[in-house]
Amino acid sequence: MSTAEPSDKIALTGGSRRDRMRRMGDQVFSGLALGSGVLILVALSGVALFLLIQGWPALTADPSQIPGGDGFVNYVAPLAFGTILSSAIAVLVGIPMAIAVSLFIVFYAPKRIAQTLGAFVDLLAAIPSIVYGLWGVAVLGPAMVGLQGWLEGHLGFLPFFKGPVTTTGRTMFTAGLVLGVMILPIVSAVTREVFSQTPRKLIEGALALGATRWEMIRMTVLPFGRSAIVGASMLGLGRALGETMAVALILSISGDVTFNLISAGNPSTIAANIALKFPESSGLAVDVLIASGLALFAITLVVNMAARSVIARAERGAR
Repeated sequence: MSTAEPSDKIALTGGSRRDRMRRMGDQVFSGLALGSGVLILVALSGVALFLLIQGWPALTADPSQIPGGDGFVNYVAPLAFGTILSSAIAVLVGIPMAIAVSLFIVFYAPKRIAQTLGAFVDLLAAIPSIVYGLWGVAVLGPAMVGLQGWLEGHLGFLPFFKGPVTTTGRTMFTAGLVLGVMILPIVSAVTREVFSQTPRKLIEGALALGATRWEMIRMTVLPFGRSAIVGASMLGLGRALGETMAVALILSISGDVTFNLISAGNPSTIAANIALKFPESSGLAVDVLIASGLALFAITLVVNMAARSVIARAERGAR
């Protein structure tokens, strides 16, 4: 009967030890990944529970005790309207600009210029929001007065531009533009990465069939990156919904619910209202602000759930 050589036994023992270490490493990594996912859910649930518990007195309080005297719903409704309106302007301005910048960097710009431009676009994400707010107040706002006057003169029949135009430029229109610039680097970073991963055979096949560069982008790149565009747009929208200091600095707040984007009277946003009023609030007023934060949390949650639904539908259509 043959016996294994000592060297064979060492090799088998070493191989078995390596297998055990590999399996242990897989188990540790799997546990860490699972724990990280559970931790995110616990943190999210904790935030929601905190907002609900702390804001519950405001939700159940007598309407006369709420600031304004009309109840919590009437208090938060203009703020929610301003939040959605400013974010909608930001999306309409920032998303097309971010996609155009991404396409230029990936498919049009020379490599050296593309790398430099990409770095500068990413650098926009590192600028503090209060700096954007100061820029909006001191630079963009006054520069927008002329354009807003032109909009009133030529498009004043629309409720968005009926005026009268403010002389400071601190309007919802300016705030939306600043938010559009702020979400640009987030959307651009995601879409640029996905556009660069478009299969080369699709690009080269379209060009070989005689398609122009724009036709190639329209037929191959944009369909390939459709779900990424939606996901990036929702990330940008989430940033715009929660933006605080830039909006608080720029808007000239009146509290009115209006679609007029170029007048002096503007609704505030939930986040800006919390930042401006929290330091001097006490008692039930603090509970009202926390409850309004719960409303913002709910709006953001609904937006992200809708985005996931759209992305899933787009991925199923791509298959």
